[in-house]
Amino acid sequence: MLTRRSLIFTTAAAVTLPIAGLALRPARAGTASVFNTDGIAINGFDPVAYFTERTHVSGNETVIQDWMGAVWRFSSEENRDLFAADPAAYAPQYGGYCAYAMANGYIAKTDPDAWTIHSGKLYLNYDLRVRELWSQDIEGFVARADKNWPGILNG
Repeated sequence: MLTRRSLIFTTAAAVTLPIAGLALRPARAGTASVFNTDGIAINGFDPVAYFTERTHVSGNETVIQDWMGAVWRFSSEENRDLFAADPAAYAPQYGGYCAYAMANGYIAKTDPDAWTIHSGKLYLNYDLRVRELWSQDIEGFVARADKNWPGILNG
């Protein structure tokens, strides 16, 4: 027999059910369109550097650009200017939320080490282990994530 208590427990378990060992959560109405911490996008890393340096580089807190409701940091004024001229070319897909989670209908934070450039676009993942899973079928995950984005932000 399903009691109110067991229903609440089952619902809570489903929300935090680990996918690939992660505690992922569905987005709620009002979820920011860009993954940020205290208003700083993608953990303060320079999105342009992923393309130009082929690694993650910390942004300078004085070289910034406001875009999509968050502050983006850059390692140089040149990178900031490249971003300002064409943010969509450099911003990570899915607002910088984990691309693997997005493909599976959830949102999750990202690790600056766990990134991929595929078909000229930047994708971030929760961690390096999740990036391995993501790498097994990038095309399939992109197709699924594209269907979920950006509607998932409104839960």
